Amino acid sequence: MALRVAVQMDPLQSINIAGDSSFALMLSAQARGHELYHYDVGSLTLDEDDRLIAHAVPVKVQRVVGDHYAAGEKRRIDLGRDIDVVLMRQDPPFDMGYITATHLLERIERETLVVNNPRSVRNAPEKVMVLDYRRFMPPTIVTRSVEEVRSFQKKHGAIVIKPIHGNGGKAIFRVS
Repeated sequence: MALRVAVQMDPLQSINIAGDSSFALMLSAQARGHELYHYDVGSLTLDEDDRLIAHAVPVKVQRVVGDHYAAGEKRRIDLGRDIDVVLMRQDPPFDMGYITATHLLERIERETLVVNNPRSVRNAPEKVMVLDYRRFMPPTIVTRSVEEVRSFQKKHGAIVIKPIHGNGGKAIFRVS
């Protein structure tokens, strides 16, 4: 049975197809005969009838750099009625728009499978959740305090600074 899959992610033209896991999921779904749609989180609307709407484009994907997707005409789709699976895949930042989208996607849980579960994504940020496994990690702190960072560096020497809401290795740097 072919599924209708809507992928909520960053613009397709900006992804690196060599390492983007969302793109790999789309390729795999398409190879299995599923119908793909792409939409941006900014297109979500909860209408007056409590229906969650996205302005999405049907897409075909292929592993060809620079020619990795073809999009059809944008259409208004009801994510609860017209779609079987929503893949929630956009990259951080986890701003209020992102948080609002998780709340909106929860409203279609009884009609459409939403992967990853919006509540879980919102409540288990990956860079904080891993702190439950400190025994496998180098010494780590989470802070916004420059004084705490300096104290940590004085104790440990060279440190790596990583923004908690970043992605893809952006803005990570080493301080000697």
